[in-house]
Amino acid sequence: MKKDITTKETIKAIAEDIALYILGLEIADVEFVDKELQRVEKREVDIVATCKISGVDSILHLEIQNDNDATMAKRMLRYYSDIHMRFEHLPIHQYVIYIGKAALSMRDCIQSPQIDYRYHLIDMHTIDCEKFLAMDTPDALVLSILCDFKGKDEFELLMHLTSRLKVLTGENEHSFGKYMLMLETLSENRNLKDKLKKAEEMLRTITMEQLPSYELGMERGMERGKLEGKLETARVMISKFGLSVETIAKELGLSIEVLKNHLKQ
Repeated sequence: MKKDITTKETIKAIAEDIALYILGLEIADVEFVDKELQRVEKREVDIVATCKISGVDSILHLEIQNDNDATMAKRMLRYYSDIHMRFEHLPIHQYVIYIGKAALSMRDCIQSPQIDYRYHLIDMHTIDCEKFLAMDTPDALVLSILCDFKGKDEFELLMHLTSRLKVLTGENEHSFGKYMLMLETLSENRNLKDKLKKAEEMLRTITMEQLPSYELGMERGMERGKLEGKLETARVMISKFGLSVETIAKELGLSIEVLKNHLKQ
């Protein structure tokens, strides 16, 4: 039961964050529709909820899709019909968020003499993950896993996400666990679950003081102290995780030459 409650809380948080950060919708009073809608296929990240959108009672239907499905428009129309049968008095907002690696090729409508149907199709290829990484908030960091990595190494990005979440949540283990569960839920849609698990395991091997950018959340009196802290953080990340000097230097804002000289000591 506890797991079910945690999962519901996680999915609710994901729904609210996706609506705000990706769809630009202000939603409130989210209540999930149970799976009595038998034909709505059950996947952990599919969401059907009653909520207020810009103050108006509405239905929000989200699908996260990691491959091009030629039948997607027909599926969404079928979902719309099922939802409308139950909530005919409420406006229905339908979104498919595509996160696959292949170029988007799905249609967002069905048009024929009998039918003129359309849903919203969001292509995450058009959203650079740097947009969310730069926000540097737990919610934004979690959503960055859905975005275009722009050639970034997947494992190194996951290391950054897990370590920053740990830093930003501090000693609040409940908060850290909530965000990690959200990250794990979304990682399954990008086939990154195994790499994320490895990143989590590595995170457990180092202390808070050794985390990348730890000093950003701490007050240190001298610039030299900050530099030494960064250099030691870099040493730990390179030696324990096998990450490249170039990657770590960029991550911590260090000169590659200075870092190489430090590693020789």
